[in-house]
This record gives sequence, structure tokens and C-alpha cells, in this order.
Amino acid sequence: MNTDLHDINDELLVKFLLGEASPAESISISQWIASSADNEKYFNDFKLIWDNSLELAAKSTVDENAAWQRFQQMVVEKEEVAKAPVVSISRKNNWLRVAAIIFVVITGAISYFIWQANKPAAQVNIASTNTTLNDTLPDGSLVTLNKNTKISYADNFKGKTRNIKLQGEAFFKVATDRNKPFIVNVNDVTITVLGTSFNVKNNNGETEVIVESGLVRVEHGGKKVDLKPNEKALINSSDTALQKESSTDKLYNYYSSRQFVCDNTPLWKLVEKLNEAYNVNFTIENPSLKSLPLTTTFNDESLDNVLKIISQTLDVKVERNGNNIILK
Repeated sequence: MNTDLHDINDELLVKFLLGEASPAESISISQWIASSADNEKYFNDFKLIWDNSLELAAKSTVDENAAWQRFQQMVVEKEEVAKAPVVSISRKNNWLRVAAIIFVVITGAISYFIWQANKPAAQVNIASTNTTLNDTLPDGSLVTLNKNTKISYADNFKGKTRNIKLQGEAFFKVATDRNKPFIVNVNDVTITVLGTSFNVKNNNGETEVIVESGLVRVEHGGKKVDLKPNEKALINSSDTALQKESSTDKLYNYYSSRQFVCDNTPLWKLVEKLNEAYNVNFTIENPSLKSLPLTTTFNDESLDNVLKIISQTLDVKVERNGNNIILK
């Protein structure tokens, strides 16, 4: 049998995959596959469906003869004009088997793609260690993880929402998508946004949410509160209290902005963030120094420069022994 490259069809491909094509047919199919990138892609896709369909068929109770009868009936209904006699089911030759398997391939392919669409999405895990980490999420949202922080989410945000699980502290700049809310879950607190920027910090059972732009809804213990820019909520996992208050400084996102922005900020609050950022231990020896206000911006400065500016601006004496720093 001489087969032209234009005569290649699905039935011949089935014969080829069954190992029942003649040598001439096999050569023609191989030449057809090699003749163009489109043909190669079509064959690879066909084979993928074929292989997965056979795997599904092996696990099912599909009756080959019954499949052939259904397939045969479909052909009869669609080709009423053709008067050729229908092949009897009793003729158990290779072409009956081929036709039945083609039917199984078609129905199996449908099952395969339904299964693909409904199978659980893989989980993506991103974690920082001793340094901060910047990343772009599948929807284009930007996230900065502070040290020792972990987030996880479904690959490509599969589903009707963009769900993130958080452990630690992260700053989010969320891409707007009003049809797919962005939700952060941290302990028993749920934070929902549509498009905004905000900071979430969880430490020792306490969760802090600070909004930089947009609108954020925080839910905890059956209660909820909406936060606007420069507002924050503090939630303790040991009770159901949920209150909002003003956020009076921008020290919260130092690890993302690389800045310490002080605007009449008390010294004790700056010291807290310096401890986190530089892994040091500050002690304010004189209690009267704790509330001294400082207005300045540190732009990714070294700790030595920060200490120098604090000393000169507030007239504070600084003693340093390794990571231990005393202000007096």
C-alpha cells in the first residue's frame, strides 16, 4: 500500500500507535511527522491524548464491542446519505479494535481534560532566611518578605480568589483585580483587598496590619474592620478584640523601602526597628531619653552612621560593644 503524505489521518495514526501499520504506512507517517513542525506538534499532542486515554481506559469498565457499536451508530447518523452497509460487529478484525479504541480515545480525552481542569493546584512556597526577599506573584503583585518569613499559595492563583498564607512579616503591593480578591491568611486573621499596598506582621501571637494605600478589610473572631491609608489594626490571638487606630510613622516598611522615615518619632520606636534591621540589642539606659522625638530619614545607612546621627541630633552618648549598644 502506497500512502501519500496527504492521506495521513487519525485512523492511520491509531494503527501506527498500535503497531499495526504496514512498513510502507509507518515510513509515510514518519516522513509526515518530520515534514513540518505543525505535523510534529499534532502527532505529539495526539500521542499524549492517546497515552492518557489508554491509562484511563485501563482503569475503567469500557466494553470494546459496546464502544464500537456506539461509534458505529454515530457514523450512521452523521452519514445518512451514504448507503454503504454497516460492518457487522461479529467481524472482529483489527479495524473493529481500532474503531473502538478511537471512540475510547475521544471519550477518554474529554475525561482527561476535565480531570486536568479540576485537579488540585500545586502549592508554591517562598521563604526568606537571614535577608529580605523580593518577589513578583503570578498576578503581578509585588511582595517583600522580611527576614525569616514564609508565604505559600496555589500555583497561578488557581480559583476564584488569590489566597496567601503568611508566617512572619511581609509588605504587599497588590495588582488590582476586582473579580478576584487578594486574601492573606495569618493565624486566625483574614485580610482581604482588591488592589492596595499594606504591611502584615505576625510575631508571638500578635498580628499587625498597616495600610499604605487603598482599602483593607481585616476579619478576626467573627468581627471585621476596614482600614484606610495610615490606619492599622492590632490583633492578639488570645482574644477576639479588633480595633483600628492611626499609624503615626512609616518605620514599618523599612525592610522594603530601605529607609527609616522618622517624623517626630520617639527614640524607643526607632530603636525597636533598628534591633530588627541590624540584629543588635539596644538599651536605653536613661528612661528620659525614650520619648525624645527624632525627625530625619535614614537612606540605607550603615549602623555606624545611624548611631552617629542619633548621637549628634539628640545629644545622646552611645557606647557599643559588639552587638550590644547602650544609649545614655
